[in-house]
Amino acid sequence: MKQDLSFIPIYHKLKEFYKERILNQEFKSGQKIDSINKIMLKHKVSRETAKLVLRQLIEEGLIISKQGKGSFVVHHATANNKWGMIIPFYSSNIEQLIHCLEFEARRHAKELTYFIHYNNPEEEMRLVSQMIFEGFEAVLVVPNYDESLTAGFYRKLMHGHTSVILVDFTMSGSYFKYVVQSYDLGIKRAVQHLVSNTAGNLVMIKSDTWKGRNLLGELMEQTFLSITESDYADRKVFVVSDLKKIDRMFFINKKIGGILTSTDTDAIRVLGRLKKWGIKIPEQARLVSYGNTELTLYNDPAITVVDCKYEQMAMKAADLIELGQDAGAFEQHIIEPELIIRKT
Repeated sequence: MKQDLSFIPIYHKLKEFYKERILNQEFKSGQKIDSINKIMLKHKVSRETAKLVLRQLIEEGLIISKQGKGSFVVHHATANNKWGMIIPFYSSNIEQLIHCLEFEARRHAKELTYFIHYNNPEEEMRLVSQMIFEGFEAVLVVPNYDESLTAGFYRKLMHGHTSVILVDFTMSGSYFKYVVQSYDLGIKRAVQHLVSNTAGNLVMIKSDTWKGRNLLGELMEQTFLSITESDYADRKVFVVSDLKKIDRMFFINKKIGGILTSTDTDAIRVLGRLKKWGIKIPEQARLVSYGNTELTLYNDPAITVVDCKYEQMAMKAADLIELGQDAGAFEQHIIEPELIIRKT
């Protein structure tokens, strides 16, 4: 149900209107914003309302008033010892990346705080802008899964003293610094291992539980299908988005011999089901998970994984932060995932 906002005072709505545009950098640092007269004309409000809007923006530290000149957006704060991390959702894989970045933050005597934008591009852009405005030394972003909605924002972003780095993955091109992993290489290594160790067909289990379009999931699926079609045409391949739709007869009827899961939690769920159904691992089927969190190492049996190299990713991101403005504006680092063979 749509919330009725009619009870909210007009000055508050207008204050939020200008605040959003300041934080999203539609009004840049140091730029003059609308005067009292312009607010009155543009929004058809009284002089008192326009004055109250500017007064509240001043009180929130968003603008300053200069006698006889007008009101201006405050300049970005100087960098402090805070690192902010923005993630699209919470998962075991993302948790591992957070832990690695927390370790690097402590090593550099910094404080890491993370925020979740729930795969919402507007919220991601708002959080990035707010942390820049508040003077965070660095903002590390696991981007919204439909990066076509945020690419223009990053291309135009004025980040001042704050280092803004995209981590884990990005499809937005070379508009910013990033430290990402080569997902296509990881998928290729997983498929090669499965095909080499089983004569059965292959299934990829991908998670589609988050909101909005998942370009990364689409990329992983396309890579999986492309590799199997070009190199292993003798195998039938299947892609399943909902683990609840898989039962024992699916594995038997489809003659599944190789399983690739996109998250470690799904890998453990699959192993539990296979055990319940009497399908032995690795004798009757092989499994590879994309992640390498502690869940896979301490599970019994320990799970064969594509290691995302989160420790290496975190170290490289910390190096870019330390370099600050000395690092190239569009410096990019691609981490190669590694296959770690265990008991599955």
